[in-house]
Formats: sequence, C-alpha cells, structure tokens
Amino acid sequence: MFFYYDATYLLVLAGVILCVIASANVNQTYKKYSTVGNARHMTAEQAARTILDRAGISQVKIERVGGNLTDHYDPRSKVLRLSETVYGSESVAAIGVAAHECGHAIQDDVGYVPIKIRGAIVPVVSLGSALCWPLFLIGLLMGAPGLVNAGIILFSLVVAFQLVTLPVEFNASGRALRILDGAGILEGNELQGAGKVLRAAALTYVASALSSILQLLRLVLLSGRRRN
Repeated sequence: MFFYYDATYLLVLAGVILCVIASANVNQTYKKYSTVGNARHMTAEQAARTILDRAGISQVKIERVGGNLTDHYDPRSKVLRLSETVYGSESVAAIGVAAHECGHAIQDDVGYVPIKIRGAIVPVVSLGSALCWPLFLIGLLMGAPGLVNAGIILFSLVVAFQLVTLPVEFNASGRALRILDGAGILEGNELQGAGKVLRAAALTYVASALSSILQLLRLVLLSGRRRN
C-alpha cells in the first residue's frame, strides 16, 4: 500500500486539535450554565428586548430561528435572531448569548469600524474562499507559480477576515457583559457564568483563526518546496 508522508500535515492536525478543544469547551460551558436560571426569571428574548430598547435601537426586531446556537444579528434586515434553545430560556447561558448578539446590533448602530470592515470584505472573502484551493492545487500540478501565488493570496484574505472578526467578537462580548451588569439583568454569580460562556465562545474564533494561519503557513511551505 502506497503511503505518502508530508510533515506539513502536522500543521493541519494542530489546527484541527485546537478547533476541537475550543468547540468541546464551549459546548461543555454552555451546557453547564444552561441549567442555571436568573433570579429575575427573564427570558433571553426579554433580556435582548430590554438591552436593545435601552440602547435606543428599538427598531431592531427579534425573531426565533431554528437550530441549536444559530443565534446571529442580521445587519441588512436589522433583525436579531435567537435559536430555539435560547429564545425562551431563562438560563444565564442563553441570556449571555442573546446579549452578545445585541452587542453586534449596537456595533452596527454606532458604526463600529471593525464590523464595517468585516462587512465590506465579505464578498471578496467569499470569492477567495471558493477559488483559493482550486487555483493552488492546479498551480502545483501544472507547475504554474502564478496560480499557486494567486491561491495563497486568496487564502490570505480568508485569514484576514478571521483576524478582523476577533475584535468584533471580543468587543460584542464586552459590551454584553457591561450591559447585563449595568441594566441589572444578571448579577453576581449569574454574570460570572455568562462571562464564562462568552469567553469560551470567543476562544472558538481564536482557534479558527490560528488554524487558518497554520493552513496558510502550510501552503507557503508547499509552494516553496515545489519551487525547489
């Protein structure tokens, strides 16, 4: 049986391990605090509505969306969507997630620069994500350095997008915790629990970015090896 060993696979493996650990951590943390209710018996939807109204963006609608942890804010339609497991839940985990998405809505309303940059480069990044690997692989097979470099440049855009995403996500979580504390929605141990959930979620973005950086390094190494 033919087996080809490539040391650069270790970079891919390292990235996969980072993402698996981060994903397991956020799932475990969310599960733990999804059983801890808040003293005010406020649902995540009610908390989100309170936060948005206090921020002066009552025009943002809140909708229920299917799936588990599919929560997101849509800046185009000005709609905050909460998943089935979050929408009607009184857990501090669910309220933390809802507050985080409210943080994105507030970022959009105040014109937070990183989120504007991220939104502006989405079309280019989508194209780059679709073309980077085909161009890189075809370039390697055909011995065409131009195609190889084009693939690397396009994948670099994907990495750049993930790096821009980091301050957006950390800022949204920071806003969420400050609002939850200031509005008195959560307090004490409840607030600490929500903070742990949001930090665990933020680490998944860090792991994803590091994984992509390692993958980019692999492409560069493979490209250099091909030239030699």
